[in-house]
Amino acid sequence: MQNSAIQDVPMPVILRQAAGAADMTAARKCFEAYTEWLDEDISFQNYAEELNDLPGKYSPPSGALLLAVDSISRNILGCIAMRPLRLESRYLLNRRPHARYCEIKRLFVYPEARGNQVARLLVREVLRRAEEQGYDEALLDTMTKMHAAIRLYASEGFKETSPYYHNPLNGAMYMSKRLYEL
Repeated sequence: MQNSAIQDVPMPVILRQAAGAADMTAARKCFEAYTEWLDEDISFQNYAEELNDLPGKYSPPSGALLLAVDSISRNILGCIAMRPLRLESRYLLNRRPHARYCEIKRLFVYPEARGNQVARLLVREVLRRAEEQGYDEALLDTMTKMHAAIRLYASEGFKETSPYYHNPLNGAMYMSKRLYEL
């Protein structure tokens, strides 16, 4: 009984754009924890280059690299990223050709912070920023084995969609959320 009462109290979280060397190190560690947990080879996404070039394609104003920080301890709780995305013509067949797309990447919450709505806060904030930047649709890929993430995305309005790029991993799943109607 006591455990559920503790979980109902929201964790005091600050969401901020990663800026400066210390934040880039924290973001890199968060990304590395994510890929270790994922246990898949994502080199096809030029992941090593992405890590070395942070914030790179996630730089504001068109992108975002957000950290969730415990407002008391200042510990990093998790991360999420967003980048502008130009779709190849073959992936526009069932999509709006003149829409502005962004891609949500690298949502990760450290195990000790899970169950405190940190992931939901990160998703909502990155979507707010996507809307603020005028994106029409947010896209993401996930893995069918990531049940909690899929439930979270669905609860925030994402729907399963056709591929928007080639992901060779077994169990890849694509989701989208319309932010604006054209």
